[in-house]
Amino acid sequence: MTGETTFTAAATPYQAIGGEAVVRALVQRFYQLMDSLPESYAIRQLHPADLRGSEEKLFMFLSGWLGGPQLYVEKFGQPFLRARHLPFAIGAAERDQWMLCMRTAMNELIADTPLRARLEKALADLADHMRNRAEPA
Repeated sequence: MTGETTFTAAATPYQAIGGEAVVRALVQRFYQLMDSLPESYAIRQLHPADLRGSEEKLFMFLSGWLGGPQLYVEKFGQPFLRARHLPFAIGAAERDQWMLCMRTAMNELIADTPLRARLEKALADLADHMRNRAEPA
């Protein structure tokens, strides 16, 4: 995808990137990358063999997180992301692998460079917040 996306100040990131179709494509590409990049092996191992459920949940979460329909909240309630991720050992390596997949997918699907940069920063902060494993200094 190339070019710049034009949107008004009132548009949500969900609207600015193209709504449901682009959010779904972003999540699908994210999991394709996670499933295929050797660099994402550790994060892939934290997921079930069949990624369809994970893909649908991330799509629902990102829809609301980006300012679109609150699909995740409507179906499951508040995300409480950190609590939901506590059963999984997540350190800097897992965070970085998750971000590698998300950054690559966003670079492929979100044309608006300033918006993509803002989303990357916000997602990196969120991914960092998921860390729950003590690591050596």
